[in-house]
Amino acid sequence: MADDLHTRYLAADRTWRAHRDDCTTCTDHTHCQTGTPLYEVFARLQDAYLQRQKKR
Repeated sequence: MADDLHTRYLAADRTWRAHRDDCTTCTDHTHCQTGTPLYEVFARLQDAYLQRQKKR
């Protein structure tokens, strides 16, 4: 069975990257009004996933 946190983290990554690829404003370091929350969700889930991996 797939790990739910990992699944959500990867989905957020795909969503953020799809937006960034289509957005003329967003880069890896700056984000538009729409891209900011997408990046924040991705970053939060990535941090949570990596923190949990450290504890194992």
